[in-house]
Amino acid sequence: MFKRIFPFLNWPRLTPQLAKTEAQAGLSVAWIIIPQGIAYALLAGMPPITGIYMALVPALIAVMWGCSGTLATGPAALTSVLVGASVLGLESGAAPQSELWVQWVVWLAVLSGAIQLLLGACKLGWFISLVSNPVMMGFTQGAAILIMASQLPALLGSASLKHLRSVADINLWAMLFGGVALACLLFNKRLSQWLRAFVPWDIPWVLVVILAAALASHLLSYSQHGAVVGQLHLSLPKLMLPGAISWAQFQLLLLPALVIAMVSFLEVASSAKVEHQRLGTRWNDNQDLIGQGLAKIGSSLLGAAPSSASFSRSALSLYAGARTPWSAVFMVGFALLLLALGQNALALVPKAVLAAVVIAAVSSLLKPTAWLALWRSNRAESLIAALTFCATIATAPDLYWGVLLGVVVGLGHFLYQRLHPRMVEVGLHADGSLRDRILWLLPPLGQRVYAMRMDAALDFASAASFERQVFDALAARPDVAHVCLFSQPINWIDATGTQVLVNLHTQLHAKQITLHLSGLKLPLEQAFERSGALQAGDYLKRYRSEAETIAALRCL
Repeated sequence: MFKRIFPFLNWPRLTPQLAKTEAQAGLSVAWIIIPQGIAYALLAGMPPITGIYMALVPALIAVMWGCSGTLATGPAALTSVLVGASVLGLESGAAPQSELWVQWVVWLAVLSGAIQLLLGACKLGWFISLVSNPVMMGFTQGAAILIMASQLPALLGSASLKHLRSVADINLWAMLFGGVALACLLFNKRLSQWLRAFVPWDIPWVLVVILAAALASHLLSYSQHGAVVGQLHLSLPKLMLPGAISWAQFQLLLLPALVIAMVSFLEVASSAKVEHQRLGTRWNDNQDLIGQGLAKIGSSLLGAAPSSASFSRSALSLYAGARTPWSAVFMVGFALLLLALGQNALALVPKAVLAAVVIAAVSSLLKPTAWLALWRSNRAESLIAALTFCATIATAPDLYWGVLLGVVVGLGHFLYQRLHPRMVEVGLHADGSLRDRILWLLPPLGQRVYAMRMDAALDFASAASFERQVFDALAARPDVAHVCLFSQPINWIDATGTQVLVNLHTQLHAKQITLHLSGLKLPLEQAFERSGALQAGDYLKRYRSEAETIAALRCL
């Protein structure tokens, strides 16, 4: 009982060998989580120190109550930009890093965390599946462009895009620092190959760039020419409760919080699935929802933005050898040590360099080849992805409308497919299989026989199309005396589907046409038994297999 409520009681014992591998993985993530925490806090419009809190505390909460031990929870670019854009779109008049802004963000963390916690506790993890992969692809790539665009002013040393009216408004110092940092981060793999002969280990490029920028900033007195991070005033976080808000303000926050909860958990899912596939374990999405929900609520109690999982840091953790949640514990310890040693250095880092860190991290979300692959695979879904992409950019800063529009259009496409299932008249192919008779130019299965197959569930959504298909075929071929339904693909039938089949049998019987049902699956047989309908008789034949059905039809 206690182990279900407190999953961390199931952690393996920390042996010396396990401690070595988990410490190596924790150190690999600790190098980058501090600069990313500060950069993503600024992206959400929050004070830089809150990024430190978000990088440490939620990481422990998530692995203690989640089921994915190597998941790197903390600051994430996509969630941060959603948070910042949501507050900006509330028309509250709050300025970034102001007290009112922080209050809105903290409430978003509370609400999005509560939504995830409730979904996990009620075992409603499937609800997240409403956001399909094409919708997520369109949204993430649209959001990536917006994130990169939002960092251009800082990269060029300007307060905002409005102030960049001409080349003269560009701060050359900021552009130099930011440009060099961005080049190093974008081409770090090539640089690592060149330096492999001199440096045999993997270089933590984010940390190297940050420390090098701090050193150069100090030597060149950069603070006199451009904006720097400034002193973080690091101290132990204090628990705080968000200030009271009105019912109208709560309603304004609810929709953005729902989208943040959904998009954030899709980030979690993408990383968790990779972890469990590699470790050969089963992913419990509901337990991770609980862990992520508690992590967000924990982040809110520290006055920070909602946390999420970082795909890049999670992948790095796995690559470094992480196998258990102990890696997150070591990560937090190393991050605190690095922070204590480098606190003064971080204060000297130009904000242009932090903008470069964000741009480099987000650039991995841009995948142009994915559009071509999706277009070749499914053109309808590629159009849904494109619509989501355009809506995300067009509705900025209210980015959540892009996701919601994509979800609505995706569900509409799904419903259209359910309302128009694939139904074909079948004939016997030379290889012995039943195939589309019209497409393959096959003869009928028997004289005066109309044989069809329906590749969908027979329920309220598809029943009308099924009925229309049969009667259109009978109207076109008035000599038909036998109608055969090969029902192997039908794995579900509801009351509407049962009634349609009963009505069909009644009308066929009145015309002295025999109905043949082949290969009924258990759900259909149980539905017929419960209703007492469609019992075999003179005008209703039932067969167990395709071979038995074909032999019977040939004898007619």
